[in-house]
Amino acid sequence: MTGRAPVPTARALVAVAAAAWAAGFAALSVLRYDGFVTGRFDLGNMVQAVWATAHGDPLRVTDLNGDQISRLGAHVDPILAVFAPLWWIWPSPDVLLVVQALAIAAGAFPVYWLARRHLDSTRAGLGFALAYLLYPATGWLTLNEFHPVALATPLLLFAFWFLDTDRMLPFAVFAAAASLCKEEIPFVVAGFGIWYALSRRRFAAGGAIALVGVVWAAVAVTVVIPHFNHGQSSDFYSRYSEVGGSPGGLVKDAFAHPGRLVRAVFTSRDLHYVLQLLWPLAFLPLLAPLVLVAALPELAINLLSAVPSQTSIHFHYTAGLIAPLIIAAILGAKRVPARAFPVAAAVVVVALVANYRLGPVPFWRHVPGGQRFEATAAEVTAHDRVADRAVALIPARAIVSASNSLGAHLSARRRVLSFPFVQDATWIAADEPQPGYADRFAPVATAVQLAWLRRNPEWKLVFEDDGVLVFHRVT
Repeated sequence: MTGRAPVPTARALVAVAAAAWAAGFAALSVLRYDGFVTGRFDLGNMVQAVWATAHGDPLRVTDLNGDQISRLGAHVDPILAVFAPLWWIWPSPDVLLVVQALAIAAGAFPVYWLARRHLDSTRAGLGFALAYLLYPATGWLTLNEFHPVALATPLLLFAFWFLDTDRMLPFAVFAAAASLCKEEIPFVVAGFGIWYALSRRRFAAGGAIALVGVVWAAVAVTVVIPHFNHGQSSDFYSRYSEVGGSPGGLVKDAFAHPGRLVRAVFTSRDLHYVLQLLWPLAFLPLLAPLVLVAALPELAINLLSAVPSQTSIHFHYTAGLIAPLIIAAILGAKRVPARAFPVAAAVVVVALVANYRLGPVPFWRHVPGGQRFEATAAEVTAHDRVADRAVALIPARAIVSASNSLGAHLSARRRVLSFPFVQDATWIAADEPQPGYADRFAPVATAVQLAWLRRNPEWKLVFEDDGVLVFHRVT
């Protein structure tokens, strides 16, 4: 008589799903890098910051104008420094991409624990863990090159799990780590504090968390960034010129011209963005508005910006939103008058449909109606292999000016300029089919500059194939 095969537990299935998801998305991320989909902006900036830290010059990067600056003058994300020891072991941009996929996949565990605890069902916990992995914004966050703020998503989920179980020390550790990922993430932590104060009646502890979060974010924006940015406020304030142009200007406009703010956040693009964040979770987050308080600052930062990428799920600007939205979906499910497992199963189905319509899995392009955006980005072409041969010609210690698509492959060095800025560069690498001009796409300007280089006796064209050009300074 044969015994029954052991049935895997929900916890084991979460581990298997997270491991498979991490392996798949790590592979996709590396393939996108090999396919030159990543660029100097932004992967190259992170690579240079990590490389410089590993070589004794913490977080030093070359800015768009060719100045050597601290990364902290742009964003307060010192968590990048922890990658330096990993770079000593694995000196490749791949290490950043793989660790990012592993970290985001790990967020499935606190999601499972939270759902199991609040819905009193291991199967419901498994369902919400799968919904987190299927959530389109989670996948796009992982594949959008590498950004330190992406690490905040799993760190915030772990932080909330510990806060929910009243374990303040590990909560503080994970909340602090998340706050090192970008300057506005402490606002999310502050929102968790508000939730804790009001839902648990722990007013002192929750108030202290909220206060520390707000103060931390304020210091990062008003002290740290100006200190490392030559006394100037953040360069990113220009994105908010229509609504005050600064935190103080925003507050002033809120009282003097409230209509501007209303118009800024109720465009069709903004409403479409909010819809794509909510419907993949079956709109359950709306049933737990207290948790959504943690998402409001990040949501406002994105909706008020004039930059379209901040209101798209395809970019890293969702990093501070995913954790509170997933948590709110779990707590919202608790309010649905139905058994937990059918609700969780329904969420998985909705998340799967959303992934098919909106997610980054390349397979969906083969299914009618499936997502096609960047569906071939992980395919390495003959042109990519030409580009790989071209960048291999440039010595590791040379100062190079590179167009954006080649820049991520040339940023592991002390100094790397953005084409057409040349300055003290001794090498130039440019890709005519992908005409990156500084941090913009400009075919005409790029063609004019390359024509000038061809005529310039100071530069010798040492490589030309399939539109990829490498110049070496000869005088």
